[in-house]
Amino acid sequence: MRFSHLSAVLIYAFDVSFAGPLVENSGLQKRQDTRTEPIEGDLGAPFSGDVTNPQIDLQNPDNLQPEATDGGTVPNLKWSFSDSKERLFDGGWVRQQVVSDLPISDIFSAGQVHLKKGSSRELHWHRCDEWAYVYAGSARVSAVDENGQNQITTAQTGDIWYFPKGQAHTFQGLEDENEFILVFDNDNFDSVGTTFMLNDWLAHTPKSVLAQNLGVDESVLDDIPGGDVFGLAPTNVSTALVPDPNGQLEGNSSYVYKLSQKPAGEVPGRGGTLAIVDSRNFPVAKNIASAVVTLEPHGLRELHWHPNAAEWVFFIHGQGRATAFIGGGNARTFDFRAGDTGLFPEDAGHYIENTSDTEKLVWIEVYQSDHFADVSLTQWLALTPPDLVATALNIPVNVVETLKKQKQYLIKGN
Repeated sequence: MRFSHLSAVLIYAFDVSFAGPLVENSGLQKRQDTRTEPIEGDLGAPFSGDVTNPQIDLQNPDNLQPEATDGGTVPNLKWSFSDSKERLFDGGWVRQQVVSDLPISDIFSAGQVHLKKGSSRELHWHRCDEWAYVYAGSARVSAVDENGQNQITTAQTGDIWYFPKGQAHTFQGLEDENEFILVFDNDNFDSVGTTFMLNDWLAHTPKSVLAQNLGVDESVLDDIPGGDVFGLAPTNVSTALVPDPNGQLEGNSSYVYKLSQKPAGEVPGRGGTLAIVDSRNFPVAKNIASAVVTLEPHGLRELHWHPNAAEWVFFIHGQGRATAFIGGGNARTFDFRAGDTGLFPEDAGHYIENTSDTEKLVWIEVYQSDHFADVSLTQWLALTPPDLVATALNIPVNVVETLKKQKQYLIKGN
């Protein structure tokens, strides 16, 4: 794979047809065969009475029937937004994942936001960076930086926006229904001193001071809403453009990356699509790198680890599973589906498998780094003297010599 620091985007894609029987050891098949009981062959025993939640058990087959290769103790690496408290407002809702929900995620928190057409996020700024992905609908994004330069543009489904800490911004839903995932490089974006709302600030500023500052009569400020609003009620979709004498935030200064407009190419493993977006092709994203992944049925995100950052994930569509290896004989398999988040610790070996026969698995990966980096297990072994690998794994040298020397990323299902 060729990589250039000047490339516009790294995107790989392929078309795959797959047909075959249900994998014998797939989690859902095991659970259906054992009626959601903690039984594996001759091991285990049924529950006594109604002391379990079968709906949750069905979604987490590898908890009741762990993989034989799991071992030791691995902390919980998964959180479902369905377990988060919903915050409703006139025009949408928001629910969040913060460090108290997923303690292992002490570098990222996230918000899942839904806006109706015309509804908008209150004008605000953060003491941390905000990264966002539009997975339904579209949004009109507005921002102003410390130099007085502005940007007013549209983020379509599949696009990414990024607001560095302290940059004033807002966004408004453009379609009938719009939904986004927002990620912050802070363990709780909703904590005091992390997010600053315009209305909250003005409600705690003397009206005379505010009027003098804005150069208006006090009477026009009588009806300013107060408090922490979060979302503003639907109104007409704004089409206004504001000429800026200080210049526009565009090109390398743009806060929106139009990923939806980038063509897709082929990934070596022919198992799906991978789009990498970081500071090398989205210059403002200095602290958060990301990837958007689509994995075909029974495809595999190859075994790998990340040497520069932990990997935070959010699943948008489908179902899958992953095993995280944290060293010292400690490994644990987790089941994921749309709406789940997770975090693989820095340097922890892992894979992600699509367990569906028919549906693609779609997720985003986010890293607290200026660039995406991973180490492929297969590539590492293929580029190491084959006799040493053969000795370490107790396999023939000629088998080692067949290993692929190029990263496969996403491997086609069998």
